[in-house]
Amino acid sequence: MTGEELALLGRTAVHLQPSQVAHRARLRTQRAALRRWPGLGQRLLAGPDMAAGSTAGGVTRAGWPASFAPLDALAPERWPDIAEFASGRITLLGMTRELGQPARWQHADAPLLWRFHLHYWDWAWGLAAGADRGAARDVFARLWKSWQASCAFGRGDPWLPYPAALRAWSWCGLYRGLVAGSEIEPEFLRALRTHAGFLRRHIESDLGGNHLIKDLKALVGLGVFLADDRLADRALQRLTRQLAVQILPDGGHYERAPAYHCQVLADLIDVAGLIRDAGRPPAPELAEAIARMRCWLGNVLTPDGEVPLLNDGYPVPRALVAALGPALGPTGPLLTLPDTGLVRASVGGWHLIADIGAPCPDELPGHAHADTLGCLLHVGGVPLLVDTGTSTYAAGTVRSYERSTAAHNTAELDGGDSTEVWGAFRAGRRARVRAAAACRDAGGVTAEAEHDGYRRLPGRPAHRRRWRLTGEGLRVDDEVTGGRRHVIAVRWHLTPESAVQLQAGGAVVTTAAGVFGVQISASGPLRINVEAGMVATGFQRTTVAPVLTCRIDSDLPVRVTTCWRRARDGRGSQVVEAV
Repeated sequence: MTGEELALLGRTAVHLQPSQVAHRARLRTQRAALRRWPGLGQRLLAGPDMAAGSTAGGVTRAGWPASFAPLDALAPERWPDIAEFASGRITLLGMTRELGQPARWQHADAPLLWRFHLHYWDWAWGLAAGADRGAARDVFARLWKSWQASCAFGRGDPWLPYPAALRAWSWCGLYRGLVAGSEIEPEFLRALRTHAGFLRRHIESDLGGNHLIKDLKALVGLGVFLADDRLADRALQRLTRQLAVQILPDGGHYERAPAYHCQVLADLIDVAGLIRDAGRPPAPELAEAIARMRCWLGNVLTPDGEVPLLNDGYPVPRALVAALGPALGPTGPLLTLPDTGLVRASVGGWHLIADIGAPCPDELPGHAHADTLGCLLHVGGVPLLVDTGTSTYAAGTVRSYERSTAAHNTAELDGGDSTEVWGAFRAGRRARVRAAAACRDAGGVTAEAEHDGYRRLPGRPAHRRRWRLTGEGLRVDDEVTGGRRHVIAVRWHLTPESAVQLQAGGAVVTTAAGVFGVQISASGPLRINVEAGMVATGFQRTTVAPVLTCRIDSDLPVRVTTCWRRARDGRGSQVVEAV
């Protein structure tokens, strides 16, 4: 490791809490011990108190209440069906691979995220939804026995805490329809007790965030399934404490990634539904957190009903969004979510989401992007300015680009990032936002904020941005203050089908939202061009999209103004006046 890499690691680690480091050391030690002594580890981790429910023949006879259906069961079209499994293939994240017969569970050449999804077992809800229950049970039993034989306890991807937690929850839910009364039932129930013992001692307190919520959700599910009140109570208590940490006062999840907000909301809805059907009223804090998260989600949905792809994001299926029950919030021109750091403005068919918040919690940078003071813009319910999105979590050039400032609708200095994102899930120096404000008047909405993410550069530059949205369009004023000479690039990411025609002092942009004139001016000589960017279209899939870019190389301070307005004649033959 070079000195520069060590410094970067140090700037990342300084944000961590001491307890995170201790928990990480503990988990790594346990994992090493399991690799060396798997049999002993399985006996120790099972624990004497994991089978507190009624038993018959040495196995627990419990299960979830018949009235409870998790959210995974409500949208079976998301999962592979029995015909696909019969062919020996499985499609996850849009990628199809051969499982074979018997199934092969070790796919070292597959992306890590795909391997994780393989071991979640949530895809088996597609089997549970099949009309031929007998055939589905036979396929499930065959797959489950091969998984048990192939995936040694405590080793490899299957036994990382996160996949183990999702798998345990899935198995609990699938038990009644696909396992109960079958030949695999005794061994299946013993495997669930093993998962309970493993997860109880592998809670991801080192990471926190949505990983910790998943772990605690699984332990609640296992506690109810195994009739182990002590296990369920302890997990519920920890989960309730996490609500005060992870759910911000404005209802947003503190990782500030709307797609993960949906995931955590789904987890909390599942837990509340399960314990309610089990005769245990949810704690008031849980019900209140769900209500606030539903309001937040309803407030940030784009006009076309999509979850915005801020920070790490992936398209959330519409059926799942509907099942989450987003609440209709205020419909006025301006809504501010101060704790998450989002401003929503809607005027005359123009819809803006501006990001004026912190990039991530101090101790959890994994899903952060260097997108401070970025924005999304819809016109007439159709996207105009978009986010690049996330197509991969694998460290490399694509991941680095998708997290970079250059991949977002904001200002970049000297080719660097406003937040020092690196690796797959790390961040060193972070942009700090200040002087954030938003207001409305008779003419429209104004929002503004400043960040110091480039303070490490000579002259300690600061970036201030002001948005002005009216019924006529959007004006964005960028000002970079400080000292010395710098290269400032302001980028506008357009939808892949957009066409851009450069003109003097601006451009004409033709999109599905219409034809728009763009006028760009600056405090010094500027260059306007069109770059080839990319937009994520799925897991490991991207497509080329145009990026309208303005560059100015000048001593600070520098000012750049960009105005977006519908073209006057519908053909874009004239660049419009400033808004």
